[in-house]
Amino acid sequence: MPAEGEVQPGPEDPAVGGELTEMGSSEFRDLDKVELVGVYPNYASAYAAWKGKAQQTVDNALMRYFIVHLHRLLDPETDPAPPRNT
Repeated sequence: MPAEGEVQPGPEDPAVGGELTEMGSSEFRDLDKVELVGVYPNYASAYAAWKGKAQQTVDNALMRYFIVHLHRLLDPETDPAPPRNT
């Protein structure tokens, strides 16, 4: 528990990416070449970074970037998925 007045850090959302083994897969071709774009304090910041990297690699159909929701891995029952824009 944080002390009174102490700010508790929020969940971190890393963005990672790399070339996939095949279309429709989420398996990276070479784990040594997976890029850590960064670790962000919230989904909005991670999304902005993810979108920027994804747009830079639009010419490579096998290149994909993902936002990893660490807080969901640690406690999947407490945080529903954010709404997706379709």
